[in-house]
Amino acid sequence: MAYNYLDLVNEVNRRLNEVELTSANFSSAVGFYAHNKDAVNAAIRDINHTHYEWPFNHVLAEETLTAGTIRYAFPSDANTIDFDTFRIEENATFGNATVKLTILSYEDYLSRYIDHEYTTDSSKREVPSYVFHAPSLEYGVVPAPNNAYTIFYEYYRVPVDLSSYSDVPSIPERFRHVIIDGAMAYAYLFRSNEQSAVMSKNKFDEGIKRMRSMLVNRYSYVRSGMINTTQASAFGDRVK
Repeated sequence: MAYNYLDLVNEVNRRLNEVELTSANFSSAVGFYAHNKDAVNAAIRDINHTHYEWPFNHVLAEETLTAGTIRYAFPSDANTIDFDTFRIEENATFGNATVKLTILSYEDYLSRYIDHEYTTDSSKREVPSYVFHAPSLEYGVVPAPNNAYTIFYEYYRVPVDLSSYSDVPSIPERFRHVIIDGAMAYAYLFRSNEQSAVMSKNKFDEGIKRMRSMLVNRYSYVRSGMINTTQASAFGDRVK
């Protein structure tokens, strides 16, 4: 079984005993079939909106800095950016080691480095040490770079709607049933079958909870080094 837009829509159609679409008539679908296409996209959007940092939306970004330029635009598809991941790659030509940038507040940037943004004095340029989040959709690095360093950072993208019949969701295939449950809720609402819509919506919500448990929730365990009174007494007996 394929895992693409066409197959997801047809799974909804099969459950409702409707004729399946083909790659030839998929783009021209109207009425209930067009609604099912919208329902699949709506279910995918709902999943993505419940958590902004799903691992399947993770992106490692790479950008080449421009000497003397401090501010750089966010990627157009960026949802959230992890400012704790900014680092400059080692470059033998420029003679710099890998540097992890320290987060600097915008207020501190204005107080300490604002002159770097306007000065033409190249002596103030060097390997950046800090990154800040500008109020606009930009990030900035300071000191101003003196070379075209390569910078890496990580962010979570905003997925685009599926369009072509062969488009594949960013959501892993093992969670296709969650997408289908969400799409079925919308399909039942279209048919005014509110009872079935509620049942599908409940399954959809439970499926998202399981996704979060499997992909997002992480528990760190710390072993205690504390010696309780029983252990302390036994230890004392051994060293006497």
